[in-house]
Amino acid sequence: MAAFEIQRAVRFEEVDAARIVFFARYLGYGHEAMEAFFGALEGGYHGLVDGRGIGFPAVHVDATYEAPLRFGDTVTIRVDVTKLGTTSCTFRYVFVRQDGVRAATLLHTCVCCELAGEPKKIPFPPDVRARLEAHLVGG
Repeated sequence: MAAFEIQRAVRFEEVDAARIVFFARYLGYGHEAMEAFFGALEGGYHGLVDGRGIGFPAVHVDATYEAPLRFGDTVTIRVDVTKLGTTSCTFRYVFVRQDGVRAATLLHTCVCCELAGEPKKIPFPPDVRARLEAHLVGG
């Protein structure tokens, strides 16, 4: 299956004094893409979190920055899954500028948790697992 993708414009408020996207913003962009990725499920990401009480806290993030994103750029964020366990997975977000240059790659490992009370790790529900499996690729 082809990677899941979203496109977004870089807004002025997202750049720093050097007029490039502040490095930590990429984490927010990745999460935005993950939320859209789960939009294919009934109720989307909101339905998972607020409807079913399931969340995906991050336990590890690795970032490689290759080229800057600037105010006015359009970035495509490609999402796939590089590792899938019983309760955890690793998303890969590849950020590509409108000129085809790769700006960054993030690896984001998260754990499926029940959110009621103290978060408790649980196996991925069948529909969530199926969505992840559909986008599972080699590392």
